[in-house]
Amino acid sequence: MSAGDASQDLQTLYGNHHGWLQGWLRRRLGNAFDAADLAQDTFVRILVSGRMPDAAQSRAHLTQIAKGLVIDLHRRRVLEAAYLEALAVLPENLAPSPEERALALEALLLLDAALGSLPAKVRETFMLSQLDGLTYSEIAARLELSVGAVRKYMLRAALACHAALHPEAA
Repeated sequence: MSAGDASQDLQTLYGNHHGWLQGWLRRRLGNAFDAADLAQDTFVRILVSGRMPDAAQSRAHLTQIAKGLVIDLHRRRVLEAAYLEALAVLPENLAPSPEERALALEALLLLDAALGSLPAKVRETFMLSQLDGLTYSEIAARLELSVGAVRKYMLRAALACHAALHPEAA
C-alpha cells in the first residue's frame, strides 16, 4: 500500500468514525474536552502504528485503542491526585514550585508506565521493596521465590525505571 493510499484510508476512517468515537468517549468520560483529546489521540495511534483496521472492524479497533487511552487517563489522574495529596501535607516553605511539580509528575508517569510494562511478579517485587520496605528475604518468603530471583527482578525493575527516566542512556 502506498503512502497516498494509507493517507486516504486514514482520512476515510477519520471521516466515517471520528464523530461516533468522540460521542462514545464523551458518554464514557462525561467530559467533551477529554473526549475530543482522546478521540484525536486514538487516530494518532493508528497513524503512528501504520496499521489500518479492516473496514468491518473499524469501530471495534477504534474502541479498543480508545479504551486503553481512557485507562491511561484514569491512571494518570489517580497518580496525579495522590501526588498532589502528598504535597498538600508539606509545610508551605518545603512545597515545590509549579515547575518542580510538573517535572516530578512527569517522572512519576514515566515510572508508572515503565513498571506497568513489567511482568506482575517483577512489579510486585519492586513495590514490596520500595514501598513496603521489605528485605529481599522477606519478599522471597512472601512471593515464594528464591532470594536470587528477587535480586534478578529488582535489577530488571531498576533498569526499566532508569531507562524510562534516562532514555538517552538506553
